[in-house]
Amino acid sequence: MMPSADGDGEIEAGQRSRPSLLARLAMSSSQFANKHGVYLGRRSTKWHVAGYRRSNGRIGGHLPGWPPARILLLDHIGAKSGIQRTSPLMYHDEGEFVAVVASKGGQPTHPAWFHNLKAHPDTTIQIGSEVRRVRARVATDAERHSLWLKCLAFYPGYEFFQRNAGSRKIPIVILEPRDADEIGR
Repeated sequence: MMPSADGDGEIEAGQRSRPSLLARLAMSSSQFANKHGVYLGRRSTKWHVAGYRRSNGRIGGHLPGWPPARILLLDHIGAKSGIQRTSPLMYHDEGEFVAVVASKGGQPTHPAWFHNLKAHPDTTIQIGSEVRRVRARVATDAERHSLWLKCLAFYPGYEFFQRNAGSRKIPIVILEPRDADEIGR
């Protein structure tokens, strides 16, 4: 068994598959950039979102080399600016909700979308061609523990991100469906 990066639990050896060469190359490149403070999120987002939307997720719908690491588009409104933004994020589908990890590639601060969701929790996500209305909330410690292990199972790079983040405990955000009668409030 392998311990998780933040000591929150363990992953059984059989839960992970051996990554492909492309996956290992992508992960090591990302880790190198993030370790040296180069966060490419903002620079690549515009192109990623455009390709995803035009292809209904066929382009940009999963992390290259990591087929289980699926990607959604998260819409959010700037906490201070009020500007509508969209971020592509890896996600875990738990059935009744979707969870996303506020890793920011292991940087020492939370990503802007995390702060934006705390200020404006009612939003939409796009998974493939489906757009869902959701409400965001930060996972409790117990929820985070369980979800962290599930997220590590589809993308082990989160271990590196947590180590790289130092004392910042990377939060997990739960995106729950909004009831039809709540929409428009």
